[in-house]
Amino acid sequence: MRHPNFSLASEVRHALNFGAPIVALESTVITHGLPQPQNLQLARDMEKQALAHGATPATIALLDGKIHIGLTDADLLRLSEAPAPLKVSHRDFATAIVKKLNGGTTVAGTLFAANMAGIQVFATGGIGGVHKESAFDISTDLQALAHTPLIVVCAGAKAILDLPATLEYLETMGVPVIGYQTDEFPAFYSRESGLKVSARLDTPKEIAEFAKAHWNLGFKSAVLVTNPIPETSAIPQSALEPLIAQASQEAIAQGIHGQQLTPFLLARISELTQGKALKANLALLLNNAKLAAEIAKEMNVKKKEWAL
Repeated sequence: MRHPNFSLASEVRHALNFGAPIVALESTVITHGLPQPQNLQLARDMEKQALAHGATPATIALLDGKIHIGLTDADLLRLSEAPAPLKVSHRDFATAIVKKLNGGTTVAGTLFAANMAGIQVFATGGIGGVHKESAFDISTDLQALAHTPLIVVCAGAKAILDLPATLEYLETMGVPVIGYQTDEFPAFYSRESGLKVSARLDTPKEIAEFAKAHWNLGFKSAVLVTNPIPETSAIPQSALEPLIAQASQEAIAQGIHGQQLTPFLLARISELTQGKALKANLALLLNNAKLAAEIAKEMNVKKKEWAL
Protein backbone atom coordinates (compact mmCIF):
# COMPACT_ATOMS: atom_id res chain seq x y z
CA MET A 1 0.00 0.00 0.00
CA ARG A 2 1.38 3.42 -0.98
CA HIS A 3 -0.53 6.53 0.05
CA PRO A 4 0.91 9.86 1.21
CA ASN A 5 -1.35 10.01 4.28
CA PHE A 6 -0.61 6.47 5.52
CA SER A 7 2.37 4.98 7.31
CA LEU A 8 2.66 1.20 7.71
CA ALA A 9 4.79 -0.25 10.49
CA SER A 10 7.46 -2.62 9.19
CA GLU A 11 5.90 -5.61 11.00
CA VAL A 12 2.51 -4.90 9.44
CA ARG A 13 3.99 -4.38 5.99
CA HIS A 14 5.86 -7.68 6.31
CA ALA A 15 2.70 -9.53 7.40
CA LEU A 16 0.72 -8.04 4.51
CA ASN A 17 3.42 -8.94 1.99
CA PHE A 18 3.57 -12.55 3.17
CA GLY A 19 -0.15 -13.00 3.80
CA ALA A 20 0.30 -13.57 7.54
CA PRO A 21 -2.56 -13.09 10.05
CA ILE A 22 -3.11 -9.48 11.16
CA VAL A 23 -5.52 -7.97 13.70
CA ALA A 24 -6.41 -4.29 13.53
CA LEU A 25 -6.88 -2.53 16.90
CA GLU A 26 -8.61 0.80 17.46
CA SER A 27 -7.12 3.61 19.51
CA THR A 28 -9.96 5.72 20.96
CA VAL A 29 -9.87 3.28 23.85
CA ILE A 30 -6.37 4.71 24.48
CA THR A 31 -7.17 8.38 23.87
CA HIS A 32 -10.75 8.61 25.15
CA GLY A 33 -11.86 5.30 26.64
CA LEU A 34 -9.58 4.64 29.59
CA PRO A 35 -7.73 6.77 32.15
CA GLN A 36 -3.96 6.87 32.51
CA PRO A 37 -2.01 4.65 33.10
CA GLN A 38 -4.55 1.89 32.32
CA ASN A 39 -4.83 3.13 28.74
CA LEU A 40 -1.17 2.46 27.94
CA GLN A 41 -1.09 -0.87 29.75
CA LEU A 42 -4.22 -1.99 27.91
CA ALA A 43 -2.77 -0.99 24.54
CA ARG A 44 0.36 -3.02 25.24
CA ASP A 45 -1.65 -5.98 26.54
CA MET A 46 -3.96 -6.00 23.49
CA GLU A 47 -0.94 -6.21 21.20
CA LYS A 48 0.62 -8.96 23.33
CA GLN A 49 -2.65 -10.90 23.27
CA ALA A 50 -2.81 -10.80 19.47
CA LEU A 51 0.85 -11.85 19.20
CA ALA A 52 0.41 -14.67 21.72
CA HIS A 53 -2.34 -16.15 19.58
CA GLY A 54 -0.48 -15.97 16.28
CA ALA A 55 -1.39 -12.63 14.70
CA THR A 56 0.48 -9.40 14.04
CA PRO A 57 -1.20 -6.50 15.91
CA ALA A 58 -1.88 -3.32 13.95
CA THR A 59 -2.99 -0.56 16.29
CA ILE A 60 -4.30 2.32 14.17
CA ALA A 61 -4.01 5.99 15.14
CA LEU A 62 -3.18 9.48 13.89
CA LEU A 63 0.21 10.96 14.77
CA ASP A 64 1.15 14.40 13.44
CA GLY A 65 -1.62 14.09 10.87
CA LYS A 66 -0.38 10.76 9.49
CA ILE A 67 -2.55 7.62 9.60
CA HIS A 68 -0.38 4.97 11.24
CA ILE A 69 -1.17 1.30 10.70
CA GLY A 70 0.81 -0.29 13.50
CA LEU A 71 2.50 1.62 16.33
CA THR A 72 5.83 1.31 18.11
CA ASP A 73 5.87 1.23 21.90
CA ALA A 74 7.10 4.84 21.83
CA ASP A 75 4.09 5.71 19.65
CA LEU A 76 1.73 4.04 22.13
CA LEU A 77 3.27 5.98 25.00
CA ARG A 78 3.02 9.24 23.11
CA LEU A 79 -0.61 8.58 22.17
CA SER A 80 -1.56 7.62 25.72
CA GLU A 81 -0.18 10.94 27.03
CA ALA A 82 -1.28 13.18 24.13
CA PRO A 83 -2.96 16.41 25.33
CA ALA A 84 -6.43 16.95 23.81
CA PRO A 85 -6.20 14.22 21.16
CA LEU A 86 -8.80 14.21 18.40
CA LYS A 87 -11.47 11.50 18.31
CA VAL A 88 -11.20 10.44 14.68
CA SER A 89 -14.19 9.11 12.75
CA HIS A 90 -14.85 9.47 9.02
CA ARG A 91 -15.47 13.21 9.05
CA ASP A 92 -12.35 13.91 11.11
CA PHE A 93 -9.52 12.41 9.04
CA ALA A 94 -9.05 15.46 6.83
CA THR A 95 -9.06 17.75 9.87
CA ALA A 96 -6.35 15.68 11.54
CA ILE A 97 -4.29 15.54 8.34
CA VAL A 98 -4.50 19.25 7.53
CA LYS A 99 -3.84 20.36 11.12
CA LYS A 100 -1.24 17.60 11.72
CA LEU A 101 -3.02 16.41 14.85
CA ASN A 102 -2.74 13.34 17.06
CA GLY A 103 -5.86 11.27 17.52
CA GLY A 104 -7.46 7.95 18.30
CA THR A 105 -9.55 6.20 15.67
CA THR A 106 -13.09 5.11 16.50
CA VAL A 107 -14.57 1.83 15.29
CA ALA A 108 -15.65 3.60 12.08
CA GLY A 109 -12.29 5.29 11.65
CA THR A 110 -10.39 2.05 12.26
CA LEU A 111 -12.63 0.17 9.81
CA PHE A 112 -11.81 2.71 7.11
CA ALA A 113 -8.04 2.64 7.70
CA ALA A 114 -7.82 -1.14 8.12
CA ASN A 115 -9.77 -1.71 4.92
CA MET A 116 -7.53 0.71 3.02
CA ALA A 117 -4.51 -1.28 4.25
CA GLY A 118 -5.99 -4.64 3.26
CA ILE A 119 -6.57 -5.96 6.80
CA GLN A 120 -9.61 -8.23 7.23
CA VAL A 121 -10.00 -8.71 11.00
CA PHE A 122 -10.48 -6.06 13.67
CA ALA A 123 -10.89 -6.33 17.46
CA THR A 124 -12.59 -3.67 19.56
CA GLY A 125 -14.50 -3.43 22.83
CA GLY A 126 -18.05 -2.49 21.94
CA ILE A 127 -19.43 -0.81 18.85
CA GLY A 128 -21.28 2.49 18.92
CA GLY A 129 -24.96 2.65 18.08
CA VAL A 130 -28.19 4.51 18.77
CA HIS A 131 -28.08 6.59 21.95
CA LYS A 132 -30.92 6.53 24.46
CA GLU A 133 -30.60 10.28 25.02
CA SER A 134 -31.63 11.07 21.44
CA ALA A 135 -32.85 8.81 18.64
CA PHE A 136 -31.01 11.12 16.21
CA ASP A 137 -27.67 10.49 17.93
CA ILE A 138 -26.51 7.51 15.88
CA SER A 139 -22.87 6.47 15.75
CA THR A 140 -21.03 6.53 12.41
CA ASP A 141 -19.92 3.01 13.40
CA LEU A 142 -23.22 1.60 12.14
CA GLN A 143 -22.90 3.09 8.66
CA ALA A 144 -19.27 2.01 8.51
CA LEU A 145 -20.21 -1.55 9.42
CA ALA A 146 -22.79 -1.54 6.63
CA HIS A 147 -20.24 -0.63 3.97
CA THR A 148 -16.86 -2.04 5.05
CA PRO A 149 -16.02 -5.74 4.52
CA LEU A 150 -14.12 -6.68 7.67
CA ILE A 151 -14.73 -9.16 10.45
CA VAL A 152 -15.26 -7.06 13.58
CA VAL A 153 -14.96 -8.78 16.95
CA CYS A 154 -16.68 -6.97 19.82
CA ALA A 155 -18.56 -7.63 23.06
CA GLY A 156 -21.76 -6.32 21.50
CA ALA A 157 -22.69 -2.66 21.57
CA LYS A 158 -21.81 -0.45 24.52
CA ALA A 159 -24.32 -1.03 27.32
CA ILE A 160 -25.13 2.69 27.54
CA LEU A 161 -26.88 2.52 24.16
CA ASP A 162 -30.39 1.69 23.01
CA LEU A 163 -29.57 -1.93 22.18
CA PRO A 164 -32.87 -2.91 20.48
CA ALA A 165 -32.68 0.17 18.21
CA THR A 166 -29.02 -0.53 17.45
CA LEU A 167 -29.80 -4.10 16.42
CA GLU A 168 -32.74 -2.92 14.30
CA TYR A 169 -30.43 -0.48 12.50
CA LEU A 170 -27.89 -3.24 11.81
CA GLU A 171 -30.66 -5.49 10.47
CA THR A 172 -31.93 -2.71 8.21
CA MET A 173 -28.42 -2.17 6.83
CA GLY A 174 -27.91 -5.90 6.21
CA VAL A 175 -25.08 -6.43 8.71
CA PRO A 176 -24.88 -10.04 9.98
CA VAL A 177 -24.66 -10.14 13.78
CA ILE A 178 -22.95 -13.37 14.82
CA GLY A 179 -23.04 -14.71 18.35
CA TYR A 180 -19.81 -16.50 19.19
CA GLN A 181 -20.90 -19.57 21.16
CA THR A 182 -24.11 -17.75 22.11
CA ASP A 183 -27.61 -17.14 20.77
CA GLU A 184 -27.93 -13.88 22.70
CA PHE A 185 -26.54 -10.46 21.84
CA PRO A 186 -24.05 -9.57 24.60
CA ALA A 187 -24.36 -6.19 26.28
CA PHE A 188 -20.72 -5.19 26.72
CA TYR A 189 -20.23 -5.50 30.52
CA SER A 190 -22.97 -8.16 30.63
CA ARG A 191 -23.28 -11.48 28.86
CA GLU A 192 -27.04 -11.12 28.54
CA SER A 193 -29.38 -8.61 26.90
CA GLY A 194 -32.52 -10.59 26.12
CA LEU A 195 -31.92 -9.89 22.41
CA LYS A 196 -31.12 -12.44 19.70
CA VAL A 197 -28.25 -12.49 17.22
CA SER A 198 -28.89 -13.27 13.55
CA ALA A 199 -26.76 -16.44 13.66
CA ARG A 200 -24.68 -18.45 16.12
CA LEU A 201 -21.23 -19.80 15.23
CA ASP A 202 -19.08 -21.78 17.62
CA THR A 203 -15.55 -21.80 16.15
CA PRO A 204 -13.17 -19.34 14.49
CA LYS A 205 -13.16 -21.65 11.45
CA GLU A 206 -16.94 -21.31 11.08
CA ILE A 207 -16.63 -17.54 11.29
CA ALA A 208 -14.01 -17.49 8.53
CA GLU A 209 -16.23 -19.71 6.35
CA PHE A 210 -19.23 -17.45 7.01
CA ALA A 211 -17.27 -14.34 6.02
CA LYS A 212 -16.12 -16.06 2.82
CA ALA A 213 -19.71 -17.01 1.92
CA HIS A 214 -21.03 -13.53 2.73
CA TRP A 215 -18.46 -11.64 0.67
CA ASN A 216 -18.43 -14.15 -2.19
CA LEU A 217 -22.09 -13.30 -2.75
CA GLY A 218 -21.06 -9.70 -3.37
CA PHE A 219 -22.12 -8.22 -0.05
CA LYS A 220 -19.91 -5.38 1.19
CA SER A 221 -20.87 -5.18 4.85
CA ALA A 222 -18.81 -6.17 7.85
CA VAL A 223 -19.44 -9.42 9.66
CA LEU A 224 -20.05 -8.40 13.27
CA VAL A 225 -18.89 -11.10 15.69
CA THR A 226 -20.21 -10.59 19.21
CA ASN A 227 -18.06 -12.28 21.85
CA PRO A 228 -19.51 -12.32 25.39
CA ILE A 229 -17.35 -11.00 28.19
CA PRO A 230 -15.79 -13.82 30.28
CA GLU A 231 -18.17 -14.94 33.03
CA THR A 232 -15.67 -14.15 35.78
CA SER A 233 -15.60 -10.46 34.75
CA ALA A 234 -19.24 -9.94 33.76
CA ILE A 235 -21.64 -7.60 35.57
CA PRO A 236 -25.34 -8.61 35.57
CA GLN A 237 -27.45 -6.39 33.34
CA SER A 238 -30.00 -5.95 36.16
CA ALA A 239 -27.31 -4.37 38.36
CA LEU A 240 -26.15 -2.02 35.60
CA GLU A 241 -29.47 -0.70 34.29
CA PRO A 242 -30.19 1.76 37.15
CA LEU A 243 -26.61 3.06 37.04
CA ILE A 244 -26.77 3.58 33.29
CA ALA A 245 -30.07 5.43 33.73
CA GLN A 246 -28.49 7.67 36.39
CA ALA A 247 -25.45 8.44 34.22
CA SER A 248 -27.72 9.20 31.27
CA GLN A 249 -29.81 11.66 33.26
CA GLU A 250 -26.65 13.37 34.49
CA ALA A 251 -25.41 13.72 30.91
CA ILE A 252 -28.71 15.31 29.83
CA ALA A 253 -28.68 17.68 32.83
CA GLN A 254 -25.12 18.77 32.01
CA GLY A 255 -25.80 19.20 28.30
CA ILE A 256 -23.24 16.58 27.28
CA HIS A 257 -23.76 15.21 23.77
CA GLY A 258 -21.99 14.28 20.53
CA GLN A 259 -18.50 12.81 20.73
CA GLN A 260 -18.22 13.73 24.41
CA LEU A 261 -21.24 11.63 25.44
CA THR A 262 -19.81 8.11 25.30
CA PRO A 263 -16.56 8.90 27.20
CA PHE A 264 -18.60 10.70 29.88
CA LEU A 265 -21.05 7.83 30.32
CA LEU A 266 -18.35 5.15 30.44
CA ALA A 267 -16.30 7.10 32.98
CA ARG A 268 -19.38 7.80 35.14
CA ILE A 269 -20.44 4.14 35.11
CA SER A 270 -16.93 3.13 36.16
CA GLU A 271 -17.27 5.52 39.11
CA LEU A 272 -20.74 4.28 40.03
CA THR A 273 -19.58 0.63 39.95
CA GLN A 274 -16.50 1.49 42.03
CA GLY A 275 -14.17 0.41 39.25
CA LYS A 276 -15.89 -2.89 38.40
CA ALA A 277 -16.94 -1.59 34.97
CA LEU A 278 -13.37 -0.57 34.17
CA LYS A 279 -12.07 -4.03 35.06
CA ALA A 280 -14.82 -5.59 32.95
CA ASN A 281 -13.88 -3.34 30.03
CA LEU A 282 -10.25 -4.45 30.21
CA ALA A 283 -11.23 -8.12 30.37
CA LEU A 284 -13.55 -8.02 27.38
CA LEU A 285 -11.01 -6.15 25.25
CA LEU A 286 -8.34 -8.79 25.84
CA ASN A 287 -10.89 -11.55 25.23
CA ASN A 288 -11.80 -9.97 21.90
CA ALA A 289 -8.16 -9.62 20.83
CA LYS A 290 -7.65 -13.34 21.47
CA LEU A 291 -10.66 -14.38 19.40
CA ALA A 292 -9.77 -11.95 16.60
CA ALA A 293 -6.27 -13.46 16.35
CA GLU A 294 -7.75 -16.95 16.14
CA ILE A 295 -10.13 -15.83 13.38
CA ALA A 296 -7.31 -14.05 11.52
CA LYS A 297 -5.36 -17.32 11.46
CA GLU A 298 -8.38 -19.13 10.02
CA MET A 299 -8.83 -16.38 7.44
CA ASN A 300 -5.20 -16.89 6.46
CA VAL A 301 -5.89 -20.60 5.94
CA LYS A 302 -8.97 -19.74 3.87
CA LYS A 303 -7.02 -17.33 1.67
CA LYS A 304 -4.55 -20.09 0.84
CA GLU A 305 -7.43 -22.46 0.04
CA TRP A 306 -9.14 -19.87 -2.16
CA ALA A 307 -5.88 -19.41 -4.10
CA LEU A 308 -5.74 -23.11 -5.02
